[in-house]
Amino acid sequence: MAISRLPPAALTLKQFLQRQKVLGLYRNMMRTIRQVPDEGDRKYLKDWARDEFKRNKTATNQDAIRMMITQANNHLEDLQKSLALAGRS
Repeated sequence: MAISRLPPAALTLKQFLQRQKVLGLYRNMMRTIRQVPDEGDRKYLKDWARDEFKRNKTATNQDAIRMMITQANNHLEDLQKSLALAGRS
């Protein structure tokens, strides 16, 4: 029997790729929020995004994570569209 050199908590390839997708989404969200002109709105959106990502940090169900990624992408697209309509892109 071959012994694995990976630690027991190592991520599978699928989990690693999904983690990278979530981190990229978080970075894109924060970059987009920086473009919001009103300081109060910007702070609210930053706090909201951070809280949502922190709250779901321990999620392990792959289907639930995919759903959350889809929802976050939709929120990001809505924000980007709003900024584009306001003349900030």
